[in-house]
Amino acid sequence: MKVTIVGAGAVGASCAEYIAIKDFASHIVLVDIKEGFAEGKAMDLMQTASLNNFDTKVEGSTNDYSKTKNSDIAVITSGIPRKPGMTREELIGINAGIVKSVAEQLIKYSPEVILIIVSNPMDTMTYLTHKVSGLQKNKIIGMGGALDSARFKYRLAEAINCPISDVDGIVIGGHSDTGMIPLTRLATRNSIRISDIISDERLNQVKEDTKVGGATLTKLLGTSAWYAPGAAVSSLVQSIACDQNKMFPCSAFLDGHYGLDDLCIGVPVILGKNGIERIVEIDLNPEELDQLKKSADGVKATNSMLDNLI
Repeated sequence: MKVTIVGAGAVGASCAEYIAIKDFASHIVLVDIKEGFAEGKAMDLMQTASLNNFDTKVEGSTNDYSKTKNSDIAVITSGIPRKPGMTREELIGINAGIVKSVAEQLIKYSPEVILIIVSNPMDTMTYLTHKVSGLQKNKIIGMGGALDSARFKYRLAEAINCPISDVDGIVIGGHSDTGMIPLTRLATRNSIRISDIISDERLNQVKEDTKVGGATLTKLLGTSAWYAPGAAVSSLVQSIACDQNKMFPCSAFLDGHYGLDDLCIGVPVILGKNGIERIVEIDLNPEELDQLKKSADGVKATNSMLDNLI
């Protein structure tokens, strides 16, 4: 199993580290445009192999996509990160050109590759990849919902003072501060609805804290987060590589699902050896469906900025 990660910055390197430590891939290729940067990150990671007990080979490449040949899965993290006060949508002018070029290079050397998009604005970059790549719908996946749901679970566990392994929750919708929809109604602790454990006011605070989870970290760190995004990507890669058929909320191309079409937005999917094995349509109430439609309208508005690139 060969995995390529484009962008050897904080998110890409964290993703490579988690995949290597899990030891399910035979080969990871890190690609970056900065001379020697990916090679250095790869060497540093390889020097942890005897300490962390993994046999995955990690290799770096300065913009040489021939080294990615025959990749099974490729992760696109490249693009500029958010700065304090910057929205994901403001990144589109720069990152769209980068993602389009990277996808073309990856497919040139690995025509059957499954792509996982991390670059922001993530839903729009996933949609762009669908429109320019020629790959099947199931082979293009946006990472956002898996990360947003991890942040939701963190806030839920914090609110009820319990181990995160006790809680379950899911975030659907667009990967933006205004677009994501933490489904508080369905959140549970060991099958007990969390709405039965804490007040509506506290649960609403969890929801709002989740929605600004990325912005909160950007303000604290001065740049985008990397540990949780890297871990989220590695979990998606593992489910595909190991054919685990796990369910994650991911940005998928909708064609009538949830009453939506011609856009990519976060919904539950099953990830296996073919990428998205199927889209899961959960039973949303009228309020949640309305929120999803409004989120979709926001994503489509951002997508309209791609007119000159598609």
